[in-house]
Amino acid sequence: MPKKRYIKAEDLYAFELISNPQISPDGAHVLFTAQRIHKKTEKKYTDLWIVPTHKGKPRRFTYGDWSDYSPKWSPDGQEIAFISNRGDEKQPQIYVLPFYGGEARPITHLKGEFGSFEWSPDGKTIAFEFRKKDQEALEREKDDQKKKLGIVARHYDRVFFKYDGYGYLPKERWHIWTVDVAKGKTTQLTDHAVYDENEPVWSPDGTAIAYFSNRSENPDFNPEMIDLFVMPATGGEARKIETFEGFKFFPAFSPDGKWIAFMGTEGKGQWWKSNRVWIVPADGSDRPQNVTANFDVNAGKAITGDMTGNLGNMPLIWSTDSRHLYFQVSQHGIVTVNRIDRDGNHLETFIEADGVIGGGTFDRTHQKVAYLYATLSDLGHIFVRDLKSAKTKKLTDFNTKLLNTLQLGNVEEIWYKGAADNDLQGWIVYPPDFDPAKTYPSILQIHGGPFLQYAKTFPHEFHHQAANGYIVYYTNPRGSQGYGEEHARAIDNNWGGPDYDDLMAFAAVMAQKPFIDPERMGVTGGSYGGYMTNWIVGHTHRFKAAVTQRCVHNLISMWGSSDFNWAFQQEFGDVTPWEDMENLWRQSPAKYIGNCKTPTLVIHSEKDLRCAQEQGEQMYVALQKLGVDTELVLFPDEPHGLSRVGRTDRRVARLNHILRWFDKYLKDNA
Repeated sequence: MPKKRYIKAEDLYAFELISNPQISPDGAHVLFTAQRIHKKTEKKYTDLWIVPTHKGKPRRFTYGDWSDYSPKWSPDGQEIAFISNRGDEKQPQIYVLPFYGGEARPITHLKGEFGSFEWSPDGKTIAFEFRKKDQEALEREKDDQKKKLGIVARHYDRVFFKYDGYGYLPKERWHIWTVDVAKGKTTQLTDHAVYDENEPVWSPDGTAIAYFSNRSENPDFNPEMIDLFVMPATGGEARKIETFEGFKFFPAFSPDGKWIAFMGTEGKGQWWKSNRVWIVPADGSDRPQNVTANFDVNAGKAITGDMTGNLGNMPLIWSTDSRHLYFQVSQHGIVTVNRIDRDGNHLETFIEADGVIGGGTFDRTHQKVAYLYATLSDLGHIFVRDLKSAKTKKLTDFNTKLLNTLQLGNVEEIWYKGAADNDLQGWIVYPPDFDPAKTYPSILQIHGGPFLQYAKTFPHEFHHQAANGYIVYYTNPRGSQGYGEEHARAIDNNWGGPDYDDLMAFAAVMAQKPFIDPERMGVTGGSYGGYMTNWIVGHTHRFKAAVTQRCVHNLISMWGSSDFNWAFQQEFGDVTPWEDMENLWRQSPAKYIGNCKTPTLVIHSEKDLRCAQEQGEQMYVALQKLGVDTELVLFPDEPHGLSRVGRTDRRVARLNHILRWFDKYLKDNA
């Protein structure tokens, strides 16, 4: 048997991320996607795969150097609809592929972007979100000289005009369309210059389509004013169903057509709130009911990690008798599938997990359920559960061969007391050849969000650092989701308070470990984790080296420069800088940077529209002015989520820069 090796940064090229399990209506097959990376070109491609639920191995269902994604079975299971850029790399379309043989054919020929879509109950029509390409962009494409010269100017009159990972937004809005599957005839059902319409779903009888839209006078300054609408499936006047001010998503008609369920949070600017499950009569005869009101849980998937991009959200699913709802719950570092009765009296775990269940679908009769399940030791496999026999079967084995060649360190879960005698959950990643008689340098990793949580998923980055001789530890301090609303609410308008106290409590616990060298402790984090890294080095000298990534440094200059725009103020008292500048300055790491003596590497992406590049640059220049050891690493063409979705060679370079910096200051010869 060949000797196992340590994990490398370059292993990112070899991992295949599977996602989006879709069980066929008859329960005989599961359709899913798998992403692969072409190292020479640095391009990522996604194929459709199929696996029988009874007996047989997974096989690739589509081929080619393009991306096929978002597959959905037709109601009769005879066809598969999906989005693909196979015909034009820059212009995806909706395709339909016969399951039992035949070629995929495009059923749309539009210029623009596709969002979510759904088959009609009779399988003859597909409703979808679509945003047209701006007229100016279309004119440039038709004129070679204009195309060569590029954009002359960008002109906006809306306040939200850019989005991280996308760039500058078009003037066109998202609207609801339908396409006749057989004829390929598209029909636009909604249209407005200001309002977006999103997430179309069919009524069970196929006569109506429900969707969400913000019809307030100025949606950009009232982002929570999202309402639920129902319109005839052929278009026409929509009927508004009264709900409440708050974010809403995942609409779902009950099978009997009497109810519409959705997820969301009630209230304005309360980012700390847990997502809840709501139902409202489809005829609008009563107000929405919060069916999870009696349970302090967060509905949906609220996790973060460098290898969690494939772990999708599960939409709300009704039981066939319209009496129960199925949905994900994020709690204590795991994501399960739960079931609740329509009256909200009884909540139970439907699919247990010691990791993360990323998406799930039922067959037509709810005899089988397919889902993606990831743990601390793997990136996720497709499972199917027979509900009658209660037997569960693993259907895929992606990445197992690679993982079997690696010698990974153990990951230990730990519970400890926070600064307020509160119970906190964390994890420790040990080096592969850990020797308890030795002392090791260590790295505290801090997650972004802040309203997310580290979960029991495979942490490639942490294993990479552990393989290079570090104890890596991470936790979910106050401000994280998954531990109840009060845990998350603790940092509302109080960043750098309870969260800092909890992180330092964890560092103190770790410093007492006999295998930790308290003189060789490092800290790093990205986004909100970058904020906390900056805050830490301005408040303590415990850590001998730090790496701040895509950070928030100055909340005053952050106002209006992020793609979240003015809305960041909601987390800080919901006032503008000119109304209470001291409040933002009080919570800005920039105020305390003069105390910093910790050598700190600053990493930022040049197309980070969430935390603008100037945030990292301010930190870097301040450190230079203070005479603190520092370097600046910028990644061109990358968004805020470089560590998760960036070009692979840049993800590798990022990992190597982090390791190089910590080696310089924390290794024995530092």
